[in-house]
Amino acid sequence: MSQANEESPVIVWMDGSLANPHWQLDRAEMVLGREETCDIVIPVRQISRQHLRFLNQGGACVIEDLRSKNGTWVNGFRLTGMRELEDGDEILIAKDIHLRFVGSGATAPATTRALPEKLPSAAGGAARLRFDPESRQVFIRGTVLEPPLSLPQYRLMAALFASRGGVCSRADVVQAVWPDAKGLGVSEQAIDALVRRLRDRLAELDSEHQYIVTVRGHGFRLDISPDQNGP
Repeated sequence: MSQANEESPVIVWMDGSLANPHWQLDRAEMVLGREETCDIVIPVRQISRQHLRFLNQGGACVIEDLRSKNGTWVNGFRLTGMRELEDGDEILIAKDIHLRFVGSGATAPATTRALPEKLPSAAGGAARLRFDPESRQVFIRGTVLEPPLSLPQYRLMAALFASRGGVCSRADVVQAVWPDAKGLGVSEQAIDALVRRLRDRLAELDSEHQYIVTVRGHGFRLDISPDQNGP
């Protein structure tokens, strides 16, 4: 890993098992792959020997897929050619490795799993579920949900949480989760499947409470009513 430089952007492996799963992008060009000669080495078989590279172009960080076998996605869209990265962009490699780009001057998310001191909570007691938009982590009764949510699941959770217990319509879900759909249409089945997957993820830590409630004819709402039993 490169020497720390507060002015350099950072790549963070969100669900990685390395001791320090983040890297400073402090050179003009840095190659990521599973080969030991790469600047960023992630020893996972699905990753190509030289999978992608990061380029510093006039202060902007650009990502380029190096014709990898299993591909690269940025914010849910497959990467073809080059693309400039923005703070918070989600990078998915080989459909399994989740990275996040943290821009220059921004604070890299902690890779430890300590409970944040300040999280939004329900009035009247400790919330069953807590959501930290900055780290994109979900806590249920004080336990962090791991691995982290996928990008679509995170976007859905953020939309539900922003509604503060109110109804989030299907149109709101489409706008939040698939902002670039632009007339292509998102089926009812796709929305229901995503809601079901997020419910299943939350049930991994608490199967006794229904966090996502379907409001027939309207949409969905998040139920994070106070937990009388505590964490």
